[in-house]
Amino acid sequence: MKEKNPWHTPLTIIITVIGVIAIVALVTVAVLQNKPVLQKYKYGIVLDAGSSHTALYIYEWPAEKDNNTGRVEQKHSCKVKGKGISSYAAEPEKAGMSLTECMQEAEMQVPSRRHQETPLYLGATAGMRLLDIENSAASDKVFEAVEKALQRFPFSYQGARILSGQEEGAFGWVTVNYLDDRLKQGLETTGALDLGGASTQISFVPHENYISESPSNSVAFRLYGNDYNLYTHSFLCYGKDQVLRMALAHQTQSGPITMSDPCFHPGYSMTRNYNALYDSPCVLERKPKGAPLNFTHTGVGNFLQCQEVVKNLFNFTSCKYSRCSFNGIFQPPLRGSFGAFSAYYFVMNFLNLTDTSIPLETVKNNLANYCATPWNQIKQQHPKIKEKYLAEYCFSGTYILTLLTEGYNFTTETFSKIKFIKEVSRSPPTLSCSHTFKANAFFHTPAISCYILTVGNIKGSDAGWTLGYMLNLTNMIPAEAPDSPPLPHAGYVSIVTVIALLLFILFILSLRPIWPKCSKQPQIV
Repeated sequence: MKEKNPWHTPLTIIITVIGVIAIVALVTVAVLQNKPVLQKYKYGIVLDAGSSHTALYIYEWPAEKDNNTGRVEQKHSCKVKGKGISSYAAEPEKAGMSLTECMQEAEMQVPSRRHQETPLYLGATAGMRLLDIENSAASDKVFEAVEKALQRFPFSYQGARILSGQEEGAFGWVTVNYLDDRLKQGLETTGALDLGGASTQISFVPHENYISESPSNSVAFRLYGNDYNLYTHSFLCYGKDQVLRMALAHQTQSGPITMSDPCFHPGYSMTRNYNALYDSPCVLERKPKGAPLNFTHTGVGNFLQCQEVVKNLFNFTSCKYSRCSFNGIFQPPLRGSFGAFSAYYFVMNFLNLTDTSIPLETVKNNLANYCATPWNQIKQQHPKIKEKYLAEYCFSGTYILTLLTEGYNFTTETFSKIKFIKEVSRSPPTLSCSHTFKANAFFHTPAISCYILTVGNIKGSDAGWTLGYMLNLTNMIPAEAPDSPPLPHAGYVSIVTVIALLLFILFILSLRPIWPKCSKQPQIV
């Protein structure tokens, strides 16, 4: 006599086998689907042709996510040896030649299979703006030489042009806010303070009631479904190099043979040429008549006197608006935090004054002590820095503090909301905050908010206009927020697996009526 096992019936066996196979298949799909795969990237290259130097930046983003959810990050940067391309006006061929080494680096950094599809842009800023004002023919020849040099490389060359000051400021604002994910998440933004060699920019989102007062300083963006009305202005000739020329010109109006300068260290002495000093559209008209060929430039090292020299470079009396920064330029009230980058960071970092939690008066006292330090002592403390640059830090630091406090109206309280930044990273951040503009995807031509910044972290991207410029030209930031699935893929597969298991169990239980009852006596054969 044998007991009949209900699980040995053909129907039960078939159902069990099919159920097990289905479960194994679902689990296998879930595991394989979420297994990490080798990421493929696309690339973009931007050359920042500034007044004092040129820098090359390579950006990368996931190849399958452009113009949607892919995050663009800086892969590599290269500083071009020599001066900015505007300095080669007399020898334009050298402007193109100067880019060769960094372009060769770009060839190695970008995979060869991506070369032909990688866009290459060159944007020139205030140095070329000044050259174009002074000698447009020379400017054209420099661009011709640059284009000829860049077209020799295997990338998709997209052209070279001069950015307006408004574009430079607005794209810098886009860069720092994009990198910190403030735009995509629709969070409050940060203001952007940029200082170059020949110009300086301020950009931020003001209160709405100030938007219409000066339309020429207004730029409008629609990014990820959010509207931003940006105030931005660029002050040509107020970059740290050109403003130094203006300060020296202001002190040599009488054509002296010797000039004592409170913005340079005591004991400093240098012979300067009048023609070289006044060889710029920023000061050309101020050159004194009958001035000697050279003059001796000596240092005094007095911070307070230096600050008075710098203040004389601003016009605070003329303003036809409800409020102005300087030179009659409208500026809404400051609000929130700002990121200050480029020369702001490099000068203040050298002076060890990037910590804005220190009271402003303490910052001024520290700078005053630095300026009063004898020149020989300064040279001994920094033997590896070129004397030309080393001598200018006292002036540059004084100019930055004066520009921020007297020009842009940062107070003792609001100065602490400035963060001097070199890079913006995805790492855990520190707090910072930020009218109307569009080219291509999101730049309209015709209030500040807060956000978070990190300084100098791994995988950071340099703060500046270049990333914002590339994002605009490649349409990488959509005007509307991209649609997202309700669940991530892993969650979807997991839920399907659980539901399949439940259905299988319910199906097995539904067969219970055909099972033998436990109380039934075993049949004897």
